[in-house]
Amino acid sequence: MGKPREACMAAITIRNLSAETHRALKARAAMHNRSTETEVRAIVDAAVLPADRVRLGSLLAGIGEEIGGIDLDIERDRSPHDPMDLT
Repeated sequence: MGKPREACMAAITIRNLSAETHRALKARAAMHNRSTETEVRAIVDAAVLPADRVRLGSLLAGIGEEIGGIDLDIERDRSPHDPMDLT
């Protein structure tokens, strides 16, 4: 079996940031009790992922409400089962 895939996290470098902007970022991070890097991530996330965006679960729930909803009569199977053989 292969190695599990790890989530790929992108990285960016910001060049020629003014000393004033860097100081302001550090001060803002300190006010929020987090690192400057974490503060910059939060700022970028807020800029590109607005809070009023529609999320998939909300969209699907809204569609369900529009059609009057649906009742699912599902009962969990609680019967005992044999453990999986991983050998």
